[in-house]
Amino acid sequence: MCGGRASLYMGALTARRCNPVIREFYQRLLAAGKPKKVALTACMRKLLVTLNSILKHRSSWYDVTLKVTDNSA
Repeated sequence: MCGGRASLYMGALTARRCNPVIREFYQRLLAAGKPKKVALTACMRKLLVTLNSILKHRSSWYDVTLKVTDNSA
């Protein structure tokens, strides 16, 4: 049985490669000198907070990431 932490870890690994918001966040942390595991853990937390917000507000991933990336609002 795959636990919650393991699922979140695998999700963050995939998001680090495929999701533009998480990828940029990860690269920014690495550029700031954070170790790779610390940056990945921060991505795990960001992913968890984002998913929690989606469930709480009953919105879509697109709505949440649009608010994060759109600086005009």
